[in-house]
Amino acid sequence: MADNALFGIHGAALQVRAQRMGMLASNIANASTPGFKAKDVDFRAALAGAQQSGNVDRSIDSNTLYRRPLQPSLDGNTVELVTEQTAFAENAVAYQTTLAFLNGRISTITRALKGE
Repeated sequence: MADNALFGIHGAALQVRAQRMGMLASNIANASTPGFKAKDVDFRAALAGAQQSGNVDRSIDSNTLYRRPLQPSLDGNTVELVTEQTAFAENAVAYQTTLAFLNGRISTITRALKGE
């Protein structure tokens, strides 16, 4: 049985959220690096692209954008720590929700295979 039949879009969503979390963490880590340009993934566009093409990595790459700061810094860094921390927290909650859904689906399939 294909992954899409078992997990639907949730498997790809988990991949996109995981890579986005890494990107947001990199932004936070580089908040004081002169000239660093914050990036983020347009989650909806990346997920839609992954659904159409079947290639999550390519879809993430094509839907990664540089963030435009509300208040540009003098050193060229575009990281706004509060914005990045908020996006990271929201993404982490969505990641955990998707993971919980997938764990429930796997648990259901496991019980069905065992005949419970």
